[in-house]
Amino acid sequence: MQPSSRVLIRAVRDAGGHAALLGAACLAGAAAELLLPVTLGRAVDALLGTADPGAAPGLGGSAAGWPAAAVTLIAVAASTEILGELAGGTGTARATARLRHRLLRRVFAMPHRTAARYPVGDLVARLASQSADAGSAVAAVVGGAFSAVPAVGSLVALTLLDPWLGAAFVLGLLLLGLLLRGFAVDASAAARGYQRVQGAIAGHLVEALDGSRTIAAAGTVDREIRRVLRLRPQLSAHGTGTWAALATAAGRTALVAPLTQIAVIAAGGVLLAEGRLTPGELLAATQYAALGAGLGAVLATLNHLVRARSGAGRAAEVLAETAARYGTRPLPAGPGELRFERVTVREGDRTVLDDVDLSVPGGATLAVVGRSGSGKSTLAEVAGRLRDPDVGRVLLDGVPLGDCAAEALGDAVGYGFERPTLVGATVGDAIAVGRPGGEATAISAAAVAAVDGYIGRLPGGYRTPLADAPMSGGEAQRLGLARALYGGGRLLVLDDAASSLDSVTEARITAALTRHTAGRTRLVVTHRRATAARADLVAWLDGGRLRAVAPHRTLWADPDYRATFAASAASGAPATSDASAASAASAASGAPATSDASTASAAASGVER
Repeated sequence: MQPSSRVLIRAVRDAGGHAALLGAACLAGAAAELLLPVTLGRAVDALLGTADPGAAPGLGGSAAGWPAAAVTLIAVAASTEILGELAGGTGTARATARLRHRLLRRVFAMPHRTAARYPVGDLVARLASQSADAGSAVAAVVGGAFSAVPAVGSLVALTLLDPWLGAAFVLGLLLLGLLLRGFAVDASAAARGYQRVQGAIAGHLVEALDGSRTIAAAGTVDREIRRVLRLRPQLSAHGTGTWAALATAAGRTALVAPLTQIAVIAAGGVLLAEGRLTPGELLAATQYAALGAGLGAVLATLNHLVRARSGAGRAAEVLAETAARYGTRPLPAGPGELRFERVTVREGDRTVLDDVDLSVPGGATLAVVGRSGSGKSTLAEVAGRLRDPDVGRVLLDGVPLGDCAAEALGDAVGYGFERPTLVGATVGDAIAVGRPGGEATAISAAAVAAVDGYIGRLPGGYRTPLADAPMSGGEAQRLGLARALYGGGRLLVLDDAASSLDSVTEARITAALTRHTAGRTRLVVTHRRATAARADLVAWLDGGRLRAVAPHRTLWADPDYRATFAASAASGAPATSDASAASAASAASGAPATSDASTASAAASGVER
């Protein structure tokens, strides 16, 4: 079974009783439609006195009984259509919600390298519109299964009236079936192409929105618009192809269906003249021909099914991705010792980290420095298992990260990023992210991250809706840091998480981190010389390789090491002087200013102040 078919079947199952209710409504409605022509025919024969008394015991001799039965069948058909619309809509909503939930879980469970293959806009398109198409499989599949009932039932009824009527009708059905098959092939290809290009355009649009300020400052708005819309001709071609296939099929059906009805009516007229049909039976035959050959509903259902199958195929691609695997081992009590053993990470043909061996003592602060592209952020990612190395392993307190249970690893590691993405309904939710602890824990983490003053100025404090909380880049960065600090843990990984902060604020946060995170191992990716000076150890990366591990004071004697910070300053990364940072730290803590040498000496000796 194809993956898209499995997604469609799962969607029908997820609709639960609504799918069964829709099926029952469709079946009852089809039965009413099929009984209506013969009922009307009997009414005509009863009025004309040409009815066969033995054909319908109890109604054959009553001219009023058949019209009453026809009205009842019309009411049943209308009621079942309403019930079917309600069941189909509710079932579609339920199936779509569950499919989106599964897609989101799989996206969040993907390894970093896998998720990076999907642009954000493309994933949004799959989660929003294309999962809705797949979720509508309830109406498409169930409705499609019963959409052929009127045609098949009409064929049976015509054959029972007279085999010649059935023979005239079946020729038209065969021709219509061939036309619909061609439509399904053409429309499926066009729908798949349309959804694929739609996702690509959405990806380009999200990229442009993320860099909107840069685009505006550079004056490249028109060029960026052209880049985002460069796939528009392809989108137009696929969209036109879909409508062209639908129009062609509808036009051919509109041509063939009347010819089928004419053939049935002509055969019925001959049979009436020969006395083999009554006037009422000819009326019934005419209606059956119209009911069976009027495949507009079948065409609409088929088009619906094509879109649902295409959307299901796009969802199936994501669901087929392998989720990150976790072990079952809990982490033993420990100081947070972090060890990298022969860690190598590749991206395509490029080696990002090359055979890194590194040990970070529990409770120590390790600064990771290096030129742009040296692998600093990648080292931070593998430190807490945001991604797995291609070769080697990372251990926390002696346990390989791949063997850790997901809950244990989540509780042990906190991450702070340069550009954090804040999620949640309120500011407090953005810090807690659903973890236990409550507002008191959020307040404590915000104080350490020096963002408590900002939150205190908000009208609702921690309960302020996140969307209504205007914030600068530095405030967003400090909220992300508070999120990393929330709930404790033994390892804190900060990937340039203070790059948007001024020297005084950074020094205040550094002092608070030292006081309030004692016993936690800290891995800090930084471009700042002062931050490296305050660390216990510095890991110096150069071209993906670990060039040296030593205190900042020791490494400072190497001109290449000093050039690393000069290169950071030249590239626009913040690089404050050690003296100014030390003065800022002293001002924040109320202690007298210390020289660069004394600060480095304290960092080298591992003394936390």
